Amino acid sequence: MKTKKTNAMRKLEQSKIDYEMRTFNVDEQEHVEGHQVAKNINAEVNQVFKTLVLENDKHEHFVFVIPIMAHLDMKKAAASVDEKKLQLMPMQDLKKVTGYIRGGCSPVGMKTHFPTIIDEAVHHVDQVFVSGGQRGVQMGLRPDDLIQMSKAKVANVTVSE
Repeated sequence: MKTKKTNAMRKLEQSKIDYEMRTFNVDEQEHVEGHQVAKNINAEVNQVFKTLVLENDKHEHFVFVIPIMAHLDMKKAAASVDEKKLQLMPMQDLKKVTGYIRGGCSPVGMKTHFPTIIDEAVHHVDQVFVSGGQRGVQMGLRPDDLIQMSKAKVANVTVSE
C-alpha cells in the first residue's frame, strides 16, 4: 500500500524521532475494530492505542490516547484535565478541528495542539502504535517519544476491569 507522508510523519521526522510505519488495506467507509488493526499490522493488541477527541461545554478540545481494547473512563478523563464533564466531539467536526479523519486521527501533528493525556498503560510497552494520520497507517514509536511529541501527560484514564 502506497502512503503519502502525513503531517504526523513529517513532525516526527522534523524532530528526528525514529518510527516504524505499518500499513493495511482498509475501505474508506469500513470500521476496523482495534483487535483487527493489531492483527493487520502484526502487533500485540496491548501495543496499539486509539486517539479520542473530547470536548467540554465550551467546545474546548482534549485528546486522549488509550489502548484499543480499553474504554475511556469519562470521570477520570475529565478530572485529568481539570474539567467537570467531557463528551466525545461530534464526528462531523473531527477533520475541521484536528485535520484528521475518523480511523486516521493521530495524536501527533494535529492542526492545533490540544491538551493530551495518554493512558498509563503506555508505560507497559516498549513500542506503541498510534494512527499515522490516515486510515490503514499505524506508526510505531517509543512511548517516551510519543509522550514528548504529543506534549502529553500520562494518567490512568481507562475503566478498571
